[in-house]
Amino acid sequence: MSGTTAALFIAVFLACAVEAVEAVTIVLAAGTARDWRSAGLGVGSALVVLAAVIAALGPALTAIPIGALRLVVGGLLLVFGLQWLRKAVLRYSGHKGLHDEEAIFQREVAAARAAHAERRWAVNDWYSYTLSFKGVLLEGLEVAFIAITFGSNQHDVPLAALAAACAVVVVSAVGFAVKAPLARVPENTLKFVVGVMLTGFGMFWGAEGADAHWPGSDAALLVIIPVVALFALGLVAVLRRSLPPRATAAPVAPVVPTLQEQS
Repeated sequence: MSGTTAALFIAVFLACAVEAVEAVTIVLAAGTARDWRSAGLGVGSALVVLAAVIAALGPALTAIPIGALRLVVGGLLLVFGLQWLRKAVLRYSGHKGLHDEEAIFQREVAAARAAHAERRWAVNDWYSYTLSFKGVLLEGLEVAFIAITFGSNQHDVPLAALAAACAVVVVSAVGFAVKAPLARVPENTLKFVVGVMLTGFGMFWGAEGADAHWPGSDAALLVIIPVVALFALGLVAVLRRSLPPRATAAPVAPVVPTLQEQS
């Protein structure tokens, strides 16, 4: 396996793992708080829709000239990568709260328990069905986009699809084995790493799509990605220094109860 192939597999696997963690959290909340059968039907329906979208989108992408495809996909990856990187930098610098999968799970469970129960057709609990359907469909579309775009750009869709499938299977198996949110998964770190990789690949493919030529061809990624990571870490350090000092509470004199309060 070459360096570029390994980078492709790792980038797709990590990016899809982050999306899978969020989808599994939603499905677990729906099943735990409401009805597992309805949540499962929602997952199945979303997978059917995803399969139809992938079947239509895959051949369409392969028909686009590689130069135009890399330019468009490079721009999109830059948008997604910089968004993830921005949030990760703000989280690690203290300007934004860290992503807490346990807290998200508890909020989803509370909302699910408070929702009104409703049966429609063969679905016992419509809320569980729609919650799981929307969660899996939205996160699944991002997984499909990542796999198809990365694979099409590198002319290796099967490898990208394998990486995406491995990520989804691993995260789903662990999540449903423990029947709890994957709070121990370092999602904040994963999002930082994925943001760096998406930004690096976006810069590389966008420039190639605009007829630029990188020194060393694909080996330039081994320089671009570390440079992006170092730049992001530098931003974290600078932003941490800009945080206002935490206000220290003034000492409070002990309150001595009066005779009336003591009686």
